[in-house]
Amino acid sequence: MSRRRRSSGHEEEHENHERWLVTYADMVTLLMVLFIVMFAMSQVDQKKFDQLRAGLAVGFGQSPSIKEGSSSILDQQGESAAEAIAPQQLSLDPKSMKTSATSKAIAAHEDAVQQARLADARSEVDRLKALLERLNRALRAHHLQDDVQASIDNRGLVVSLVSRHVVFEPNLATLSPRGQLVVDTLAPVLRDIPDPLEIDGHTNQVKVKPKFYPTDWELSAARAVTVLRHLNEVDRVPADRMTASAFGHEKPLVDPSKPGSQRINKRVDIVILSTLPSETRALITQVMQEQGAGGGLS
Repeated sequence: MSRRRRSSGHEEEHENHERWLVTYADMVTLLMVLFIVMFAMSQVDQKKFDQLRAGLAVGFGQSPSIKEGSSSILDQQGESAAEAIAPQQLSLDPKSMKTSATSKAIAAHEDAVQQARLADARSEVDRLKALLERLNRALRAHHLQDDVQASIDNRGLVVSLVSRHVVFEPNLATLSPRGQLVVDTLAPVLRDIPDPLEIDGHTNQVKVKPKFYPTDWELSAARAVTVLRHLNEVDRVPADRMTASAFGHEKPLVDPSKPGSQRINKRVDIVILSTLPSETRALITQVMQEQGAGGGLS
């Protein structure tokens, strides 16, 4: 009984130590297929490729070859590396498309910024013109409107004291009585606005050494300081809003060759400075030209 029972029991299964050969064979087969595919992809039938290139070129409206009539750049047909299609013929590179979209976005942003600056410049010109009208009303009330000239440039509103009744006597930096009246008439408006003021002194272009000053620079500086002090000490315009500059004979208002120009060019300019950013102020002249006013105002 015991022998029969032992003989009828299940026999132990033998462990297969060669199963790795199956996996290895599969891997070798896959590698072989891979190399065959790679080899096939690396071979180009030049004739068929030329036909494909010509078809694509015609479809995109381009010449099918570098030179009409040529079918290949090789002397011998057969295997060769494929030529890249020109970017103007077919451009599907994601990086190129992304760069193009970015460039368009940057250009659109810059255009929007420029338009915003131009709008700000137009608003500033309108504001300065309204300010000039206030000054003109004050001058007309005292019949002094012909004693000044005004212009708008990328600095702001420039009010020039140019009348023969206002300008300084030769070699002197003392305001005439009428000049004091003009400054006093402008002062209430200048005192009422928050804009900084620049007082510019000028001399004429006569090549004669000033009698009481070493050079034209000192004379023009003294004239600017005279007006600045009068605005501050007499008319109570805050000193912290004003600066003085001297230009000597370097910036004539009128062409020195014209008759009577020397009388006008020895002057003082009261410049109401714009506080806009420099990029926006640079567009003020363009706005004035658009409005047909140039820089000068009546």
